Amino acid sequence: MPSIVDDDWSDSDDEIGAEVETAVLLGVPDGIMETETDIKDAAVSRIGGHPAILPSREPPFSSSQCKICSYPMELLVQVWCPVEDSPMDRALYIWGCSRSACQRKDGSVRAWRALRHNAEYAAKLAKKLAKKQAQQKASSSVKTAPATNPFAMQAKSTPGPFGLGDHVFGQPAPTVAAPAIEDEPEDTCDTESVTSESSAHSLIIAMASTTIDDSPWQAAPSFPPLYLSTTSEYLPPPPKTKISQSAHIEDPPDEYPKDGKDVSWAFEPYENSLEVDGVFDRFTKRVSHTGEQCLRYELKGIPLPFSSDKVFDRLFPFPPQDPLPVTKAAFKVIPTVRRSYSTTSIPPCPTCKAARVFECQLMPNLINVLRASVKDEDTQKLTDEQRMKVVQEVLQKKLSSDKRGMEWGTCMIFSCEKDCCLDDYSGDKECWREELVLVQWDD
Repeated sequence: MPSIVDDDWSDSDDEIGAEVETAVLLGVPDGIMETETDIKDAAVSRIGGHPAILPSREPPFSSSQCKICSYPMELLVQVWCPVEDSPMDRALYIWGCSRSACQRKDGSVRAWRALRHNAEYAAKLAKKLAKKQAQQKASSSVKTAPATNPFAMQAKSTPGPFGLGDHVFGQPAPTVAAPAIEDEPEDTCDTESVTSESSAHSLIIAMASTTIDDSPWQAAPSFPPLYLSTTSEYLPPPPKTKISQSAHIEDPPDEYPKDGKDVSWAFEPYENSLEVDGVFDRFTKRVSHTGEQCLRYELKGIPLPFSSDKVFDRLFPFPPQDPLPVTKAAFKVIPTVRRSYSTTSIPPCPTCKAARVFECQLMPNLINVLRASVKDEDTQKLTDEQRMKVVQEVLQKKLSSDKRGMEWGTCMIFSCEKDCCLDDYSGDKECWREELVLVQWDD
């Protein structure tokens, strides 16, 4: 996750209101999914519901079973997330167990990565690559001046991971026209403009033969399906504090004269604190700008840790330090230790042995959305008399306490960096691979 906030802001009032766009894509709920074609289309991202299976070969039903209780879990999200310039259709499936006995245990949240070769898209990519190579060969023989000023400010915002932009979550990616070579005839078929349409069309046709109507998947427990839409993350810059010229500034009283001035105000992200959890404070401040977010997506980015726990220590370890001096003669000032993100503790892909990278994380609001969707569905099925009876039972405390509910703070998904596709049944045409999930629990 790139540095978002710059301390050197202008005093201009016009710039104070500007927002900073990050490289993170946010998944937010976008209404009930009722159309049958959308429900069966793997290219439509969703919250809850049943999975729209991407591979032509139905994966084992055990993929959705909790590793603690062995019961089938509910689908939390399904994300359509193809990688740009890859011939593979791609989706992520994340299940979670809501049984109280399985909370705070590894294996109660599982994630799977599905790939399926798109022959039509692969042919277009090959044609695009051949055209690009021809352009590079032609341009290398002619030396020309640069077309743009390298020192000019770029107005274009930073693209998403791998240039995905809105292509993640099933929305069409913006098209970019390739530079034309002089005297070269224009291609009659614009491969860039039809890429996403042809890919989605061929996928919907394939889904018709991969229905789960007569399989255990359809009988699995599920939440009501909701659309999962995408939006960019924008953060407001910190306001520049303006101090009146007539103001009189005094240093606070020195409580520790031998140790110098009190510098407790110099808070740095991810530093130790005995009073508050700075990591959780940073998490809540970051999320508060778009409170409805249910998912954060940034392939090869940096996750947003929920709190200071073992998972945080694993992903943001302390840097190596020299031993502290023990004699007065060797006394020196030790700078504040800052943690940095590292994936060295993340096990590699068990299939191709490539490193795993962060891809996305589930957010606490997802639990609220799923819980609300269930209550809304149950309420719609009740008659007026039944609703009145439920209210009376609650008031009289006759209802037993709810023994189901998820308690995590965030679930981080780490996937194969090479996006490998090696399957015993289909070679490199399609695969169904489980990826690593790290969970930070809500205390």
